[in-house]
Amino acid sequence: MQSTTLNAVVSLLLAIVVLGGCGPGEAPSGEVAESSANAAATSEDKDNTAQANLDLLLARQAMPGRPIYEAACASCHEGAVKKAPHRDMIGLMPPEAILRSLEQGIMQEEASGLTPDERVQVAEFLAGTAMGTVAATDLPACADGVSEPDFSTAPDVINWGLEATNARHIPAAAAGLSAEQLPHLKPRMAVRFPSANRVRSQPTFVGGAILVGSHSGKVYALDQESGCAHWSYQASSEVRTGIVFGRLAADQGAPTTAAFFGDLLGHVYAVNATTGEELWRQRADDHPNATITGTPSLHDGVLYAPVSSLEVNLALDPYYECCTFRGSVAAYAAATGELLWQTYTIDEPAVVQSQNRAETNMRGPSGAVIWNSPAIDVKRNQLYVATGENMSSPATLTSDAIFAMDLDDGTVNWVFQATANDVWNVACDTENDHSCPPEGGPDFDFGAATMLLTASDGQEVVIGGQKSGLVHAVNPDDGSLAWQTRVGRGGIQGGVHFGMAALGDRLFVPISDMADGREYSDPARPGLHALDIRTGEILWSALNPDACNGRDFCHPGISQAVTAAGNLVFAGAMDGILRVHDAETGSVLWEIDTTGEFTTTTGEATHGGSFGGAAGPIIHHGELALSSGYGIYNHMAGNLLLVLSASELPSP
Repeated sequence: MQSTTLNAVVSLLLAIVVLGGCGPGEAPSGEVAESSANAAATSEDKDNTAQANLDLLLARQAMPGRPIYEAACASCHEGAVKKAPHRDMIGLMPPEAILRSLEQGIMQEEASGLTPDERVQVAEFLAGTAMGTVAATDLPACADGVSEPDFSTAPDVINWGLEATNARHIPAAAAGLSAEQLPHLKPRMAVRFPSANRVRSQPTFVGGAILVGSHSGKVYALDQESGCAHWSYQASSEVRTGIVFGRLAADQGAPTTAAFFGDLLGHVYAVNATTGEELWRQRADDHPNATITGTPSLHDGVLYAPVSSLEVNLALDPYYECCTFRGSVAAYAAATGELLWQTYTIDEPAVVQSQNRAETNMRGPSGAVIWNSPAIDVKRNQLYVATGENMSSPATLTSDAIFAMDLDDGTVNWVFQATANDVWNVACDTENDHSCPPEGGPDFDFGAATMLLTASDGQEVVIGGQKSGLVHAVNPDDGSLAWQTRVGRGGIQGGVHFGMAALGDRLFVPISDMADGREYSDPARPGLHALDIRTGEILWSALNPDACNGRDFCHPGISQAVTAAGNLVFAGAMDGILRVHDAETGSVLWEIDTTGEFTTTTGEATHGGSFGGAAGPIIHHGELALSSGYGIYNHMAGNLLLVLSASELPSP
């Protein structure tokens, strides 16, 4: 197969500029290989930005690794080999990680015919940046005498949602952090990950260790006190998910503790939580653009993995037969990795539906991918996930929808569709719109995880927050609508992105509402909002001030998942500021700007950036852990895992 034409690649970059870098709450519809194309997408500077990034792309196309890649790699990585990750997927990795795959990892045999210099050049071309652009020094291993983690007691929180229902609430006793202690929080430990310009994996505190993934694909068990690495495990690509800690039954012949996660290239892993040794690894889908962004959920010995895709980007190439991917949930036996069931969000595989203006076959239906972590309903023996838009026509009844699936066999019990006929891909809203479906959007998928909440009156509802700016509450028994409230303006980069939180009868809804080049009738409402889960009534709104002061790629909206702890709500914004709100009133009690310089445990300097992705704040026994830095999708790059402590308090 011939490689993508230069014109198509140029058009892709221009579309990224115009659309502001689409994707789920990161705009699920539009992860891109050109992470260096961090450009503002307002109408005022769109033209200048497009030209600047066009110059950057042309320079990349002139890199010496391009002809080597086209001769040695393109035939597999641009569609001919089904299981081979597409070039766009590989390009989201830092060059050091790509080179490691060529020299030591899964691609070692295929790259054996290249010289060392050629392998470096290919890695730099694919990543679009030179080696050493970001810190590459690995985290130090723990020395003798550092106590090993003690996993004999259960962790305070489980799964990404901090409880099985995804409520993202940490009880006050486990959090150990009150409003009175906030002014006394001080940075205690700062970590800079190697080969990273973003921090997207939510840390897990357990047994004196912090389990966390990284942009380079390494997963670490860091010592909670010093930050040294008890062990590290190298995954095949970036680990964006959180790390789920679990116990395995001893009679199954497996270690008693394990860590579970997924990676950018669609693999699901289990490793020994004590040693970091791989227990099993599975690829959740053979599609070359499959990915895992939502953290798998562990329940009763089964790991439920949500499966998504970045195929939506390839539609900008008018010669790409868009699109064929279907979202799914894959259920694995946690001890062995055996696939127990896999349920697709679209029943039928894609077939040829029409041709575009370039006379390329258009396939469908496709899409309805799942970006978010499943919520577990033990009472009804079902899980809840929410889907993205269709990527090609025809539209299905399962896109932009909330699903209830049986835990035992994956049977779909019901589907609630929030937005009908939402068919969109990256070709839409651009000049190169050959493959844009007739519906043309609006791209209002669900990026944030669904939640199962119980009100004080006993009413149970499944909550879903959407990029449209709407929050939906449905009946967990049959999916019927209970209430629906508009909270934000919505948009490709608007509305609810990565996760809400709840406490009692209050639902805390973060709103991004970042500009995306479109015109909207409603005003933007970036900030944090509280709703009554019984009625959907907005109780208070705390709009974030514009604290960007002209900084590039800065925005006051909240994209990252938020966390409730005790009577506090922790919300990190795209301006790099973490704000702590009073749950009753919404007033800001304390804040910290993470874009300043911090000294790491190894004596180096690092800084944070925009808060983005699903790596929400974690509060653990008087300490606050923040994942700051989101160098993609027009957001501020950064590389900071920051742990603050309030242990030193003034005498009464």
